[in-house]
Amino acid sequence: MKKILFSILLSVLTTIAFAQTHTHQLSSHILDISTGKPAVGVPVKLEKLNEQTKTWSQVEVKTTDANGRIKDFLDYQKSEKGIYRLTFLVADYFKVQKVDSFYPFIEVVFQNKDKDHYHVPITLSPYGYSTYRGN
Repeated sequence: MKKILFSILLSVLTTIAFAQTHTHQLSSHILDISTGKPAVGVPVKLEKLNEQTKTWSQVEVKTTDANGRIKDFLDYQKSEKGIYRLTFLVADYFKVQKVDSFYPFIEVVFQNKDKDHYHVPITLSPYGYSTYRGN
C-alpha cells in the first residue's frame, strides 16, 4: 500500500514539476510538408493593426529554431487584444533548399480576443500552405 501511495505521489509531483507553463501568449511552427521536416531559420514578423488608422506596426521579428518553432511571441504581461499579422518570410528558406517557390512570403491575420494561448502554425510546400489555430 505504501508503494502505491508513493507511486501516486511521485507521479503527481512529476506532472506538476514538468507541466508546461506559458510565459508568452503566441507561438508558431512551420512544417515543410514537401520534406516532412521543420522549416529552420525562417524569419517571422509579428505586427499589430491599429484599427483606427488601419496601419500595421511591428511588434517583433523572430526566427524559427531547429524544430521550426517560435515559442515566445507576445509576453503575457505585455500582450493586448487586437488584430495581428504573422508574416512568414519563406523566400530565402526555399532558395537555400534550391527549390523554386510560388510564395515569397505568407501572411496570416488573426484576432486575439482574450488571454488564452494562441498557436498559429503553417504547413508549407513550394506551391501551397495551410494554417489553423492550434494549441
